[in-house]
Amino acid sequence: MASTHPAAMLCIIIAACTTSVVLADTTRGTSNPNLFLDSPHSSDSPPSYTTKPPSDSVLNSQPRFTSTFRPYTRPSIRRNPPSAPRNSSHSIGPSNTTLNSRRNSFSFPNSSSPSNSSEHTHSNSSSTANVTTASDERSSQANYTVKPQPEHWIAGVNPQKKKDLLRWLVDGCWGKYWTENKLGNTGRCSVADEKPPEYPGFDGWYNNIAHPELGAVDTPLLRHVPVSYEDGVYKPSGGKRPNPLDLSEALMEGNISSMSKTGRTAFMVFFGQQVVEEILDAQRPACPPEYFNIPIPKGHPYRLTAPRHSEMPFLRTRYDMRSGYSPNNPRQQLNEITPYIDGGLVYGTSKAWSDLLRREVDGSDWKLAPDGRLASTADGLFPAYNIKNQLPLANPPPPFYHDRFIENHETLPVSRFFKLGNPRGNENAFLLSFGILWFRWHNAIAAQIHDSMPSWDSERVFSEARKWVIATQQHIIVNDWLPQFLGEKLPKYEGYDPHVDPQIEQPFQSAAMRFGHTLVPKGVYLRDYGRNGCSNNLKGWKSSFVRTCNIYWRPQEPILSNYSSNEFMDIDRLLMGMALQLAEHEDNRIVEDLRGRVFGPLEFSRRDLMALNIQRARDHGLPDYNTIRQFYGLKKVTSFDFFIENTTIDEKIIPKMKKLYNNSLDDIDLWVGGLLETSNGPGELFRKIISNQFRRIRDGDRFWYANLNNGLFTKEEVRRIEKITIYDIVMTVTKMGLGDIQLNPFMAPENENELHSSCHDQLNNGQCWNVSSEKWRTCFYLPPIDDSLIEKCKQPQTYDYFWGSETAFAMTYTGLGIIIVGLITLLILMINWKEQLESKKQLKISGRVRESFSDLEANTPFSVEEWIGRKEPSRRVVLMLNSAKKQVQILSQKGSLLRFMDVAHSSHLEIFVVNGSPHIMLRVSHEYDLVVKFDSEFQRENFLQLLDIFADEIKISLQRVSIRLKAALHLAVTRADRQKRLEMFFRVVFSQAFNIDSSEEILNLDSTEAREVIYTELTVSEFADALSMKPESEFVYKMFALVDKDKNGYISFREFVDILIIFAKGTADEKAKLMFDMYDINGLGRLTREDFMNMIKSLMDTVNAELEEEQIQNVIYSMMLSAGLSDKEALDIEDFQKLLVDYKDNIGYAGLSFAGLPPQSQMPMQAQTRRMSSIEMAHMTIKSMYREDNETDISIKEPGADESTQEKPGHSPPLRVTTVNQTAKTCLPLKRFVEIHARIIFWTVLFTLTLLGIFAERFYYYSIEREHAGLRAITGYGVPVTRGAASAMMFAYSTILLTMCRNTITHLRETFLVEYIPFDSAIFLHKYIALWAFFFTALHILGHSFNFYHIATQTSDDLTCLFRNFFHATHQIPKFHYWCWETITGLTGVLLTVVVAIMGIFSVPLAREKLYSAFWMAHSLHPLLFILMILHGIGRLVQEPYFHYFFLVPCILFTLDRIVTFRRKKVEIPVLKAELLPSNVTMLEFKRPTNFEYRSGQWVRIACPAISESEFHPFTLSSAPHEPNLTVHIRAIGPWTVLLRQIYDPDILRTQHLPKIYLDGPYGAGHQDWYQFEVSVLIGGGIGVTPFASILKDIVFRSNVKLQTVCKKVYFLWITRTQKQFEWFVDIIKDLEAIDKTNTVSVHIFVTQFYHKFDLRTILLYICERHFQRVCSRSLFTGLMAVTHFGRPNFEEFFASLQELHSKTGTVGVFSCGSPLLTTAVDKACLLINKNTVTGPILRHHTKNF
Repeated sequence: MASTHPAAMLCIIIAACTTSVVLADTTRGTSNPNLFLDSPHSSDSPPSYTTKPPSDSVLNSQPRFTSTFRPYTRPSIRRNPPSAPRNSSHSIGPSNTTLNSRRNSFSFPNSSSPSNSSEHTHSNSSSTANVTTASDERSSQANYTVKPQPEHWIAGVNPQKKKDLLRWLVDGCWGKYWTENKLGNTGRCSVADEKPPEYPGFDGWYNNIAHPELGAVDTPLLRHVPVSYEDGVYKPSGGKRPNPLDLSEALMEGNISSMSKTGRTAFMVFFGQQVVEEILDAQRPACPPEYFNIPIPKGHPYRLTAPRHSEMPFLRTRYDMRSGYSPNNPRQQLNEITPYIDGGLVYGTSKAWSDLLRREVDGSDWKLAPDGRLASTADGLFPAYNIKNQLPLANPPPPFYHDRFIENHETLPVSRFFKLGNPRGNENAFLLSFGILWFRWHNAIAAQIHDSMPSWDSERVFSEARKWVIATQQHIIVNDWLPQFLGEKLPKYEGYDPHVDPQIEQPFQSAAMRFGHTLVPKGVYLRDYGRNGCSNNLKGWKSSFVRTCNIYWRPQEPILSNYSSNEFMDIDRLLMGMALQLAEHEDNRIVEDLRGRVFGPLEFSRRDLMALNIQRARDHGLPDYNTIRQFYGLKKVTSFDFFIENTTIDEKIIPKMKKLYNNSLDDIDLWVGGLLETSNGPGELFRKIISNQFRRIRDGDRFWYANLNNGLFTKEEVRRIEKITIYDIVMTVTKMGLGDIQLNPFMAPENENELHSSCHDQLNNGQCWNVSSEKWRTCFYLPPIDDSLIEKCKQPQTYDYFWGSETAFAMTYTGLGIIIVGLITLLILMINWKEQLESKKQLKISGRVRESFSDLEANTPFSVEEWIGRKEPSRRVVLMLNSAKKQVQILSQKGSLLRFMDVAHSSHLEIFVVNGSPHIMLRVSHEYDLVVKFDSEFQRENFLQLLDIFADEIKISLQRVSIRLKAALHLAVTRADRQKRLEMFFRVVFSQAFNIDSSEEILNLDSTEAREVIYTELTVSEFADALSMKPESEFVYKMFALVDKDKNGYISFREFVDILIIFAKGTADEKAKLMFDMYDINGLGRLTREDFMNMIKSLMDTVNAELEEEQIQNVIYSMMLSAGLSDKEALDIEDFQKLLVDYKDNIGYAGLSFAGLPPQSQMPMQAQTRRMSSIEMAHMTIKSMYREDNETDISIKEPGADESTQEKPGHSPPLRVTTVNQTAKTCLPLKRFVEIHARIIFWTVLFTLTLLGIFAERFYYYSIEREHAGLRAITGYGVPVTRGAASAMMFAYSTILLTMCRNTITHLRETFLVEYIPFDSAIFLHKYIALWAFFFTALHILGHSFNFYHIATQTSDDLTCLFRNFFHATHQIPKFHYWCWETITGLTGVLLTVVVAIMGIFSVPLAREKLYSAFWMAHSLHPLLFILMILHGIGRLVQEPYFHYFFLVPCILFTLDRIVTFRRKKVEIPVLKAELLPSNVTMLEFKRPTNFEYRSGQWVRIACPAISESEFHPFTLSSAPHEPNLTVHIRAIGPWTVLLRQIYDPDILRTQHLPKIYLDGPYGAGHQDWYQFEVSVLIGGGIGVTPFASILKDIVFRSNVKLQTVCKKVYFLWITRTQKQFEWFVDIIKDLEAIDKTNTVSVHIFVTQFYHKFDLRTILLYICERHFQRVCSRSLFTGLMAVTHFGRPNFEEFFASLQELHSKTGTVGVFSCGSPLLTTAVDKACLLINKNTVTGPILRHHTKNF
């Protein structure tokens, strides 16, 4: 000090005093918007404007900064750029020349303390030292309990050296006072360690004790203004208003880079954005999404260039789902955060969110940041990255990188963001800067509190720090920022008012607070520290500016870019740039960064924010501008001139406005009208709305910092809080030094000396309008951003969300199609493979076959493959040349004759030898061709050599022709071709013989075809086929010889007609003589006894019947004795006719049953005159089948028959003809059908209606009740169809389990429920339900093929909303392959499709018949099916799991039923006896398990462990319930049964024990109910007699023990080809006849190989059979008392006679078992009889097929 010059010392003192005054005023009046109005320079300001503020012309008259400006790159003391004089070029108001002359009168030093002055030198070093010394002197005299001046606490650039301000704020003192208190000395300040107060909550609940929900998160926005929804409920308003894009283009477009007239800075603008993010978040779209898109006008840039869409996407806001149902409850949008200023931007709105902000990123354990701090990175500079335990931060795609997103099909990961309290805090770099600022402020206060109270735990420190942060936020926002932003202060705070609702109001959200959009600049300067020269040309960033439109959602990039190798650009340089950059002009013009280039979704990367603002108000149902003005107490605007007189907008837009709104002032949108009120700030309407909102936020907050009743702060602490400024906070937490920003960064500085001297040269000076005082003031600011220097906005682009899904979509559905086709192909291949195995097996024995045939014939057999026809499969046959019979014979592999070509009557044989293939074709006249393929050329040559020898032996010529295979097959006359010609032959022949009009057939023939028919001749083989007999039959031979009059070996057209005329019109004597002549070989006119016996034998041979010769002799003797011819050795024609006299009538009806002969009903009347009418034939039914005189099958008085209908001797039963009303006849068939099948019809209809009802309910729900749901909007009716199909499918698949509960069904059959539930139809219902299940499955799959396409075209955000249970990262764009292959629902859906396809394809009848094991294995997949269905629903793709509602009960029943089955079917049962019976029947007798109770007619499932332990097959028990053991009769017709027969073959077993079996059952069947009917009819065919074996034995047992039963009479009809097929069953019937004393059972046997008794071939057999029965009371052929009938039964006639015999019986039970052909015939007969029955019993048919 001693060395200082006195003059210099005086200057220093004056400067220090001046600085103290300025700083003191600044500290004292930080909330005063007129910060520098009383400065010494104010006298130089222009006079105030007391009326209208100065127009833009005043501002625009001043030259602006031009493109010649270049920012400096290093510190400099130069004042002005060479090309831009400071006085004129950079002024925005009247110039102030006085300031220029005094600019260097005082400046902040380059360094804030002596300690770092050497690091940042300045040209005026002596001055710096003097200032620092003066500061130290002041510090020694400072009051350490009042707020320290900046030069006192800004001790350096390191925030760790700036703690005095925090000490003063928190503890009340700073400097040495605080240090002494810390050391335990007397101390000047202290903080009492009191009980913690009630801290503010996070979610706003219970802020208001009386109304806890007021201000809570996720509560509706306040709606004081009446709603104006189009329908008064939810439809957007403004339907007749102009297009928002037209309004934006016409009213808000204009030149930008204009500067704020009031001096508002970009710092104020973006601080305002963080204020909005603190109190309001209503941006999230509704879920499900509701699109309210904005049509793009023709000629708009969006149409002319990218994205070239017709609509701009707009999603309606999320709303309270409880609202929007009536005008009294209109839709209410939600505020997702609290309206309170409670630090939500810093801490989030929930405790969980806050805890995640405190959690350290590194480490796997849950570890909170110490000392109450928020977790950080980069040594505390920034919040933690959103890496582990990620927060659900908003992550829209940055438009800047759109090209990359198109290429990679994903956006940027959310992990790049910092964790902040607000999900949208990372939207842009400017907003993020304030988020980081408050984050650092919290950690700084927490560190200070921890230093003051080290005993407090981290939670207490965190809560205390949060309390102080919230308080400073509240004070700065309401007391500092709001008055300068709004232009007016709020009324004085009077304390907390619990009656105030602080919630954000709709006009505030939708329009008023969006006023800041007009202030947003197109970019922000990056400015360096004053100590570094205040340069804005920084190497760490590619530009001197950060472009607003290009920084969306990439905010960290300029902040984290490298300033140097060890320093980030940090938020400091952004904040310094914002503090000195003026906002845009307060007018109606919006920068393109918002109006047209704001961020959007991928499919529309740039949108128009102004159009969105207008549309948002309409979305929220806000009324028009004038209505809202009146509501807020303002006058209604009555003229468009209002917007000219009271604002500073361009008058040129008014005509456009009038045109757009059709000159109406009552339909102007709130945003448009409010924006056009703008003058020097928000217009009167917006000011009213904003002021009202913040007043309610302040007064309605119980935790407001100034509310002394909440216990948060003392009065002294409140005073300290109100002295804190945003400048203090910025300086505390950044590396800024003195002079880096002005004391009030919300407004442009009035004195450039507030800033570092190195910044002076880069500032423009001008005049800014002071809104409060309505005066101009001097202001300094950075020059406006030049368009030529700033980067351009990335242009709008689009994105197709289906891009990248094409391949997966096509391959998935193609693959499924290939799988289905492959399964079908696999089924066919497996069948062919199985047939090939059989073929190979046959080929292996072909050698042995050949050897065996060689033994029989001298000629060599050839194993060949015969080509049958063009559409028929070939067959393996044996080809032989029989020279003895002059035949080419074709035999089966087993040696039976299939066909022969008779060459005896031909002069030549044509041989077509195929070139290049081992085929030949043989052709003989009057035969169809023979085409065969040999195994090799060598084999064919051998055959041709033998054929030459054969021709020589039989003296015929061979004509050999070479031909190609294709031509040969084309020329070949197949059996079908020959049959077609023969059919026409027979038609013409019959028309001649029976006078049938066949003119239509004849007229359709051309001359060639007619000639072929007339000259067609029948071979012996074809004649035998016509008679349905074998060619080698003796009867055929003799008949053919009789008809072939010219003896040429063929029957001509004329010869055939002649023989038919005899049968059609001949008398009984003529027919008898014809038969006589057939066996009168020598033509002597007599038959010896031997000839007569040969006649009987030949006729027996026609039906494969076998009788002992002694039996035949006895029958013949008996017949001749009764005719009085016993003494004759030979019979003449008269004797023969006398022998047949008793059956003369029958012979009169006799004919030959020729194939192709039309039925009698189709013959003309003249052909029927000599025959009995159909009514007469019906009358004779009883006689012909059961009640002929002296027959033993049904006596005249049948037990159980009604007395009134008993036949009297010698009389036929009376024929009753009943007439009924025609209408009744029409309805009767349907009525009878319904009566018979009532139960199955009821349950089928009930199931069908229930199923369709379930489908309809779901379809209605998703198409009507969820019409506005997202999926419904996306997929149309696709989701209703698939959801309906899914529910119906779930019901069907669940219900089908009930039909599989065999044990339960068997048990319930014994209860009363059998009267109501058709348990016998379980298999039918199983198939019926399965068909519905497959149908709805196919519908579901087909529907989803369309739905998945639609889903794959939707935005990621929409899909996140619609499918909340399927997580995908926000940067991922889920494609089709994600939904189909990476979600449990999609993957299980594909697997379910495959499983259902397997089960369905292998369930077809062909698979069941040919590949039973594959069918069973496919059906065994049902557990997998249900598991996948459960997993499919767990995904909750569309709805909550629904399957269990249908599945639970059937699953429990099925599981219990299965447990019973599993418990018993693994018990080995010993087989006591095994017999191999004829007809490939295997009889097994095995031990009856303990407690095995069953009824006759029931069935069991059997597995043989020697074959497979898991393959069970069903068989009906043939034993009766009273028998000690169980028996089954198994016919070997399939692989398993054939193998079973081999296993139990005694020749194979020899001394081994019989293999044991597994037994499962018994199970119920319809046949077990035979005893419930008074009259039962049992009809068995083939192996279908098995269940009746058990029933017949049970019937006899019940009858003999006199067991009371409902059933009184049983008719048993056994239909078999020959009685030799089932000898074992004949034995059962014999036993039955022996013990049936009461004649309960009436047995009738129908041998189908015996022709009908009126056939000429069997008339004598019929006579013999009836004669033998009269004599011996037994059948000649079976040895049974039961009547043997020839041919198939006429069920209709039988049932009609049955109704007559038992006319008083209510219902007759008919039980059939056999082939489908048999059971179908029985069913048709029952239906026909029931249809025509008016009175009499109804036939109830129960069927079972094998």
